[in-house]
Amino acid sequence: MPDSQKREHIRYRIFEILEVRTGTVDYAARIYDCVYLITIIINLTVSIMHTYESYRLKYGDLLLLIENITVALFCVDYILRLFTAKYMYPESKGPRAVRKYIFSFTGIIDMLSFLPYYLPIFFPSGAVAFRLLRVMRVFRLFRINAYYNSFKLITEVLNSKRQQLFSSVFTILILMLASSLCMYSLEHEAQPEVFTNAFSGIWWAASTLLTVGYGDIYPITTLGKLFGIFITFLGVGMVAIPTGIISAGFVDQYSRIKRMSEYGQEADVHFIKIHLTARDPWVKKSIAQLHLPERVIIAVVLRNHHALVPKGNLVLHEDDILVLAAESFQDKEHIRLKEIILQKNNPWNGQRIRDLDISRHSVIVLVKRKERVMIPNGNLILREGDMVILYSEMRIANVTEIEI
Repeated sequence: MPDSQKREHIRYRIFEILEVRTGTVDYAARIYDCVYLITIIINLTVSIMHTYESYRLKYGDLLLLIENITVALFCVDYILRLFTAKYMYPESKGPRAVRKYIFSFTGIIDMLSFLPYYLPIFFPSGAVAFRLLRVMRVFRLFRINAYYNSFKLITEVLNSKRQQLFSSVFTILILMLASSLCMYSLEHEAQPEVFTNAFSGIWWAASTLLTVGYGDIYPITTLGKLFGIFITFLGVGMVAIPTGIISAGFVDQYSRIKRMSEYGQEADVHFIKIHLTARDPWVKKSIAQLHLPERVIIAVVLRNHHALVPKGNLVLHEDDILVLAAESFQDKEHIRLKEIILQKNNPWNGQRIRDLDISRHSVIVLVKRKERVMIPNGNLILREGDMVILYSEMRIANVTEIEI
């Protein structure tokens, strides 16, 4: 085996070990996951023990040594993930894949879990707050990506209702300022050391309007108490506004998803996006030279965030995104795909496709793994969480046998 292939094989093997795996027989990956989790727990335990003065005085040097070792392991893990980023983001090239990981949510968490420890000048007081970020690394071991769609739904709701949320929060801030000014006027003479200026009542207004009520600042005059009661009632209603907006957003999103699932099959025209790479034969060809099937058209060409009208003389480039449109085939029975999401106890986990016990009247047409869509071949090993899509004779009209 050439040295370059050997290096790539080692890099891919490191990627397989770094990735969290459950339900597989990769013992090296399992051992790494256990060591990784133990390292996080030890690091957090040391951070907690360091806050106790008795432990710090008695075991200070030992705690510091353990923290040095665990943080160094976090740093090594981050470097290895940079080294294997090309396999983490196979759709991107080397430098782009590394950059994509660095600026991803998990990449930022991984970096901040060790970087403040080595750069105390830029992160004062040892960046104790950044130690909490190490807890978030545990979620990698619990396969939080399995719930990605749920988190994505939350983001979509907040994004769609951002204007209403901003308006409600702005109203609450204005009300807090007005309440602080009014309470200062009512309480300054009775409590000059508490309500010293117009802004000293901001803390009282925040705890009252948000119905927290810490009780460290409170009115003592009759008018101040009456005004406080009024603000408390008003605060209950004001805090309920953002809650109602978010709840309505969730209802709208779930209703939209339900409508799409119910009526999606009735569309007359279907669209699909295709990302051109250097290996695609369409690159450097004009649209007129593609000879697309009848009733299939290129609706739009996306290039460098610009939408181009697909004229016949338009030459396609690498990294272009084509939006193809096709008329729905008029048939009484639609071609239906069977989707199978492999769970932990599925017997297909860890099996090669050619070794599966599948009827000759069925065929796996594609496998979706996280955000990556793969064309199946006999050597592809299925994993937990994969979405396997099948064609079956029972699901295709007028088909008696599938030829493999």
